[in-house]
Amino acid sequence: MNYKDSGVDIEAANAFAKSIPIANHGFGGMFPVPSGYDEPVLVSGADGVGTKINIARIAGDYTTIGIDLVAMCVNDVITSGAKPLYFLDYISTQKIDDKVADIMVGILKGCEIAGCELLGGETAEHFRQRDYDLAGFCTGIVERDCIVDGKNIKPGDKVIGLASSGVHSNGYTLINDMLWRHKIGYDDGYIGKGMPELLTPTTIYAPVIKELLEEYPILGMAHITGGGIHENLSRCIPEGLKVRVDYNSWPLPEVFSKIQLAGEIPEEEMKKVFNLGIGFCLVVPPEIDIHTTIPSWEIGEVYE
Repeated sequence: MNYKDSGVDIEAANAFAKSIPIANHGFGGMFPVPSGYDEPVLVSGADGVGTKINIARIAGDYTTIGIDLVAMCVNDVITSGAKPLYFLDYISTQKIDDKVADIMVGILKGCEIAGCELLGGETAEHFRQRDYDLAGFCTGIVERDCIVDGKNIKPGDKVIGLASSGVHSNGYTLINDMLWRHKIGYDDGYIGKGMPELLTPTTIYAPVIKELLEEYPILGMAHITGGGIHENLSRCIPEGLKVRVDYNSWPLPEVFSKIQLAGEIPEEEMKKVFNLGIGFCLVVPPEIDIHTTIPSWEIGEVYE
């Protein structure tokens, strides 16, 4: 009996690792601290893609789920005003195969979009594991006096919502359960355009946020994930203040209407679970008019 008989193919794992275009194939990834900062602060975040991986499994398409993984981590880090520097991944699988390679293609694409480097990672084989699991880790950098922390937000400031590409990577446990309970096929047209729409990758907001930070006085930012718009916005609002959101101020993407109808999901539950078409929020002074390269709307205001 040997390790391969038990489910771990060391030679295949080594070959896969060497095929990944990263700068360092040693034990630890190294990244030089960028110059030009007086008092640099590192900002880190870790996340996963949750049960969206099940949609990829049913569809047999793992080419975009890696983009989701990068997006979930990068979008958290940039809410502080940080520039993404590098990313690390963890992939857990029964065996290293073409699907793992497809996941890695997405991760590399996500890093390219975010403008960060894939510094390293780990691919683990678990012989009893039926599916894949993913986790990611991102580190960014920001000048201390440029940190966006929401402390200067005050009543009357307005909230700008940036469009999402769809469901992104949250709410899939409800979607999977809904489809199973109601015996709805993933690709029968009940959910938007079926499987392809459910696999649309999460928008990576790093490029547009970089441009906006250079041009506008942004007071606070929120990545809209699980918990919906209100819960995530509250994380960047000072204690004692609240946010009023007008859910009629932007067009609701059809995929959410389909989900709500098919699952008979109450409106308030939809607001607590899904982004409803808004993937990232900015808080700015009331006199500022934001112009972005992606669709955006004034969706609310801060009040006491």
